[in-house]
Amino acid sequence: MKNLFDLSGKRALVTGSSQGIGRAIAAALAEFGADVMVHCARDLAKAQAAREDIERFGVRSGITVADLADPAAADQIHAETQAAVGPVDILVLNASVQIRKPWHEITLDEYRRQMDVNFGANLWLIQKFAPAMQRNRWGRILTIGSVQQVRPHPDMLVYSATKSALENLVRSLAPQFAQDGVTINNLAPGAIATGRNKEVLADQAYRLRVLSKIPAGFVGEPQDCAGLAVLLCSEAGRYVTGQNVYVDGGMGLP
Repeated sequence: MKNLFDLSGKRALVTGSSQGIGRAIAAALAEFGADVMVHCARDLAKAQAAREDIERFGVRSGITVADLADPAAADQIHAETQAAVGPVDILVLNASVQIRKPWHEITLDEYRRQMDVNFGANLWLIQKFAPAMQRNRWGRILTIGSVQQVRPHPDMLVYSATKSALENLVRSLAPQFAQDGVTINNLAPGAIATGRNKEVLADQAYRLRVLSKIPAGFVGEPQDCAGLAVLLCSEAGRYVTGQNVYVDGGMGLP
């Protein structure tokens, strides 16, 4: 059974992997033997630290720095990943932009940035990386959604909408990829203690409101998402595709 999780010889790209959930997933894939390409939008120091974590497992790594809102980002990331680790077997689409603002104050630029990064860039990256997986008859694509697919935050209208769009993208592509040995799934985290959430969760009143919605009674850590990611990205997950799986302590339950 252990060998089903072995990723030796596999190559992965994890977007937004310099911190938070992306970094935890990247390190977990490396721990199970995959070479892992780190991506960040701008903070090279954090990306270098993530790369060091990955290379401690004796695997190869590299860094690509690209703003996913840039139409040229997918081409750049694809070229740099190919050069650093080779053709990718595992694509984890984690990076996103989250702008908290009441619905009536959302600007056109804020709308476009969230749509371009959270949905559009993922489609362009799949277009770049999936064909090689299909030719090789093996591939794993994992999008990172959110519990907001079913519990949208009132101040994150566009963000939650993009996460619902990802779930739909997965359902659309799964049957198209399945015959080629490529799976695609959506992992949807709930309240996770990442840098993005540090400030709001430091507000005790807000934290208590969040906890009241989580049956498990605690806020998750990035590592809580990593185990499921390894399963879905390994041979152990070969019969799972087109699925949306919540990692949320029960927050998304009706």
